[in-house]
Amino acid sequence: MLTAHLPSGYILAQVPRRTFPGLLPAALIGAVFPDLDMIWFYFVDDRAFHHHRYWVHVPAFWAGVALVTLPLIGFFARRWLKAALVFFAAIFMHLVLDSIGGGIMWLAPLDDRLMSLTVVAATQDHWILSFLLHWTFLFELAIWVIALTLWLRRGRVKNRASGGGIWEMMKKGRI
Repeated sequence: MLTAHLPSGYILAQVPRRTFPGLLPAALIGAVFPDLDMIWFYFVDDRAFHHHRYWVHVPAFWAGVALVTLPLIGFFARRWLKAALVFFAAIFMHLVLDSIGGGIMWLAPLDDRLMSLTVVAATQDHWILSFLLHWTFLFELAIWVIALTLWLRRGRVKNRASGGGIWEMMKKGRI
């Protein structure tokens, strides 16, 4: 996935019927968090190897972190437990989306192979064009359409409840 992680986090934040503290930020941050390794990939590691091989893209790492932190949060900061669960769900969703065309080491540390649903072949001069012209990009666009639809519908619901539409909210600086 090139651009669908953030809107997928937005979609995830819309799943619960009731909102709770930290829900949307936890979903959005978790949805893009594994790709913070791109800073290291480009500026320190000089693209030495695929960034999906870094620890932030290894499911076993996040399972271990979740197994340690979730009980601690549940015991010491219970009101943030739902946000923490959403954060880890968003990270897992990121890894699933990256498994479509990018590959994730699902069996690490036992096996270091990158597993993916399909391989996006380098058919164009630039790798980005290869992704944009591959069928998996339609799935990415679908995620954007769903997120945008949910966002616009949220504006219509607020419009009915408050008498102001999404455009009025933007004008007033509320969005």
